[in-house]
Amino acid sequence: MKTYKIHLVRCGLTDANLQGRYLGREDVPVCEKGIEQLKYFKKTYPYPQVQAVFTSPLQRCKQTAAMLFEGAPLVEIPNFTEYDFGEFEGFSAEELKDNETFKLWLGDNGDAAPPFGESNNHFKARVATDFEKVVEGLIKTGTTESAIVVHGGVLMLILSFFGLPEAPMHDWLCESGCGYTLLVTPSLWMRGRKVEVFDTFPESLRAAKQSEQ
Repeated sequence: MKTYKIHLVRCGLTDANLQGRYLGREDVPVCEKGIEQLKYFKKTYPYPQVQAVFTSPLQRCKQTAAMLFEGAPLVEIPNFTEYDFGEFEGFSAEELKDNETFKLWLGDNGDAAPPFGESNNHFKARVATDFEKVVEGLIKTGTTESAIVVHGGVLMLILSFFGLPEAPMHDWLCESGCGYTLLVTPSLWMRGRKVEVFDTFPESLRAAKQSEQ
């Protein structure tokens, strides 16, 4: 039976990442340090040729996709945009620690939302719906190797929702420019909407880190 590989990759660093600030819908580019990091990864580790790349429409994801998967056609998926932090956008957790609404939001797994932002349930629903559409499109068209370049929150949600082995969102946190390779087996997907987390991405990065330890 034909299987399908999806390389799920986190977008490059931004200044907000370096400062520990919430960054969702604001459309900022990859910062200088992030660009240098992506160039280093691309030069040092073998990033595969893929048939298609799916990205968030925000420029930091499109920049990352163009650098790591040069020449591959990019398909923007609006629902892969990062979480909408509303009024919390641009602030750090330290700056918001005394905000009562922030405390309620942190302690809620579903309906709570930042002021003028989105709830966790809405975030989960929109990302999961379009990930399913992408997988089903790959199977329908016979696209056997692709990449999805998204924000950290979107990546962690996809893996916590669909990934095997099962693990909570925070367990899937990874470095910018890196991620995981997913293996889609149509029979497993049809039975339970699950994908196998096959390896870290790029594969040789893990080996290099292990040799340094």
